[in-house]
Amino acid sequence: MWTAEPADAYNGERMDERTRILDHLDNDYTEPIRDPVWGHIGFCRPLLRVVEHEQFQKLGRIRQLGPAALVYPGATHTRLAHSLGVFHLARRLIASLVRRSPYTGVTLEGVKAFLCAALLHDIGHYPYAHSLKDLAVEAHESLASRVILDDLAPTIRSELRVEPEAVAAIIDHRIDYRGGEDVRFYWKLLSGVLDPDKLDYLNRDAYFCGVPYGIQDVDFALGEVWPHPGSGIAISRKGVTAIENILFSKYLMYKTVYWHKTVRIATAMIKKAVVIGLRDGAIERGDLYGLDDEEFFARFTPDRSPAFRLIADVRRRVLHRQVLRMPFRADLAAHRALEDGEARTALEDRIAAEAAEVLGRPVPAESVVVDVPERISFEADIPVVDDPGGRPEGETRAAFADRALADLPGALRCITLSIAREEDLAAAIGSVDLARLLPSP
Repeated sequence: MWTAEPADAYNGERMDERTRILDHLDNDYTEPIRDPVWGHIGFCRPLLRVVEHEQFQKLGRIRQLGPAALVYPGATHTRLAHSLGVFHLARRLIASLVRRSPYTGVTLEGVKAFLCAALLHDIGHYPYAHSLKDLAVEAHESLASRVILDDLAPTIRSELRVEPEAVAAIIDHRIDYRGGEDVRFYWKLLSGVLDPDKLDYLNRDAYFCGVPYGIQDVDFALGEVWPHPGSGIAISRKGVTAIENILFSKYLMYKTVYWHKTVRIATAMIKKAVVIGLRDGAIERGDLYGLDDEEFFARFTPDRSPAFRLIADVRRRVLHRQVLRMPFRADLAAHRALEDGEARTALEDRIAAEAAEVLGRPVPAESVVVDVPERISFEADIPVVDDPGGRPEGETRAAFADRALADLPGALRCITLSIAREEDLAAAIGSVDLARLLPSP
């Protein structure tokens, strides 16, 4: 996307395009929305029409961190607020890149599509944070592209004057877009090593949880990002510390907030209820699409399936008690198998059956929950330049070796067993040979 050297073909038309882009970014975003994290976020009037759309407003009824509010009461911020923040940082990022390189292939229409995609990247997100993330349901990026193409397309086309297909393709990488914009470049900006999504959610989540771990120096980070002819962006040698901070902050936020013990118990209870509902035919996958938090809790009630008592219990903060925890070992087939929801349900059924034999009474399936957090990654591949605009030094892993990066998820992921808070059940589970059912190294 970025050209390494000027050419005659760029001196006229492309320079004029750069001027158009910078004029748009600097002068058209005059409508402010006040945000507690970033202050004033400026919008252009066409994008405000998108913000006002009912599909976008629905994000204001989905909490960004779902069950984290059970531990951090301030964590009630929404997907809508996060989306506004991602748009704000995306605008700052693209403006910095265009300003620093007069020889760029980006177009005004492409920049508008990118900013619209940044605003709408979570438009298809499920309720209650990531409780449904690794189930056999459609990816939220795919749902987002569907909402954009089915519901928001007229507004995007008439107000922004860009192709809705380009906006959808920047979010959903599986769309085979054959239009005039290089959407691959834009989706790398939106979901890369140093992207506006990560910069916003780390700062925003830390702010509302009242913890310091996720805070990023955004001014410094964006000040050290430069255009790169092969990868789109590069980081200066001085700016490598920004990548290091993101990696370590992400690790600490997972450890203290996203995968806090209580948050994981609530997440696993929700997940188990949905897995059983899908297995038993109480719900179809399509029932999970397009819901906000309130609609989710209202739809999946105990009268529809006994397993949905778990959902009602989470809402009332009547949570299971964790009785076993062991490190997840990706090199063990028995551990990898438990990444599948059906395999976890089968193991839970076996544990419940053995506990029932001890108690001499049935143990409801929802009384036993095995949890394995989804896979996560810590990306650090980004070219480093010693002199801005110069030749790339090469790729970096920041201050972390390959092995150290690979070990970060392993240090976080654990298999846990949680049970309903019944004293006789706890005693019965204590007599079950869990070591036989849950193999450990």
